Amino acid sequence: MDLLRVTTIGFTKSSAAHFFGRLRAAGVRRVMDVRLHNTSQLAGFAKADDLAWFLKSLGGIDYVHEPLLAPTADILDAFKKRKGDWRLYERQFLDLMQSRRIETTLAPDAFDGTCLLCSEATPHHCHRRLVVDYLNAKWHGRLAVEHL
Repeated sequence: MDLLRVTTIGFTKSSAAHFFGRLRAAGVRRVMDVRLHNTSQLAGFAKADDLAWFLKSLGGIDYVHEPLLAPTADILDAFKKRKGDWRLYERQFLDLMQSRRIETTLAPDAFDGTCLLCSEATPHHCHRRLVVDYLNAKWHGRLAVEHL
């Protein structure tokens, strides 16, 4: 069983040059956007349609939005807007992934060469880390994960 190379990245606190440079240097072939809202004006260069164009033009990288891997608005708002507790957010999001059965809905091979994108600058308190950790547990450690 070969390991599947997966990366994660956030776009906040990053210039476009640094963001796209990290993706190219890591050999990313596809960005999987795991944000619930990917069209916000506040996203700058990471707004969905613009991001897809930049990725393809600057690095030949494909783009896909995968809302199945995003938290619900209720879970996200409780944490972000109402300054909720990370442990509660984590538990709710893990329960959501389990109820969605993402490990059976998505194929492990689809993640090879893929980078999960969210807005958070670091993976520590971001659901993209929870997604790869959850899938890695369900897929018996098949994902070799690097947080860019």
